[in-house]
Amino acid sequence: MQAWQVHQNGEPAEAMSLHEVDRPTPGDGQVLLRVRAANINFPDALMCRGHYQVRPPLPFTPGVEICGETEDGRRVIANPALPHGGFAEYAVADAAALLSAPEALDDAEAAALHIGYQTGWFGLHRRARLEAGETLLVHAAAGGVGSAAVQLGKAAGARVIGVVGGADKAAVARELGCDVVIDRRAEDVIGAVKEATGGRGADVIYDPVGGDAFTQSTKVVAFEGRIVVVGFASGSIPSPALNHALVKNYAILGLHWGLYNTKNPKLVLHCHEQLTELAARGAIKPLVSERVPLSEAAAAVQRVADGVTTGRIAVVPTLQNGAAA
Repeated sequence: MQAWQVHQNGEPAEAMSLHEVDRPTPGDGQVLLRVRAANINFPDALMCRGHYQVRPPLPFTPGVEICGETEDGRRVIANPALPHGGFAEYAVADAAALLSAPEALDDAEAAALHIGYQTGWFGLHRRARLEAGETLLVHAAAGGVGSAAVQLGKAAGARVIGVVGGADKAAVARELGCDVVIDRRAEDVIGAVKEATGGRGADVIYDPVGGDAFTQSTKVVAFEGRIVVVGFASGSIPSPALNHALVKNYAILGLHWGLYNTKNPKLVLHCHEQLTELAARGAIKPLVSERVPLSEAAAAVQRVADGVTTGRIAVVPTLQNGAAA
């Protein structure tokens, strides 16, 4: 089979190389899956660089989220067991963690449902306790993680403010359903949020960016507001001033979604049931902006690493070169 491998850490476009390898052999409690689609996540790029908290042994195949097919023909969502990741024709995954792919979604959409939407659901509902009628601010609202939070916020009855970088991404955020869109490249984010909320600020802020975005969040969070920290796509990890959180009476909530898989896996299953129901009634639908063949995976991961994409890019092994849409 064909599989992308990282033999030496570096930028994805240079570190990833395509090889002909044997199919992986499942270990105890694992199953072999034919990859129908693999969603690209920012951690894939971080793993290529050797900067992620999970560091699989070299060589490894990236790809942490797939829609796959079991040997008996079931369509499932899985997080592949590294080092046999999803940017390949076959992957392995823990049998106990397989989730049914929603019938309402195609392979690429199903592959993009898991990590980003589970993170969004846990962040907004489990950690921040978002309520209908509250104002939700989402940084990087046109990206893969942000777009999921926007849809989940709207489904929960919140008023959603999306912050993006650039006119193209602003258009995507509007299509996703943001009530207010702020282009950080053309507008003053702090002033625009205060204007949009009548000076009150946002009740819940969803931040996958860190850096300057977090600093902006602390200045526009409402009384008893909650800032949910889900990542640092900017590459800059902020150091919060806890005296400021005390004086303004807001909460900073960290979210490491992966911990729920070991600490409380029943909640992950419950969340998937909620997401499946939302997908069935059309309240959420992963924004797959591009589908690329396996041969173009490295270039696609690099674009995600560079922050120039919107929504999600899915690697579809059955696509042929030039057939991406």
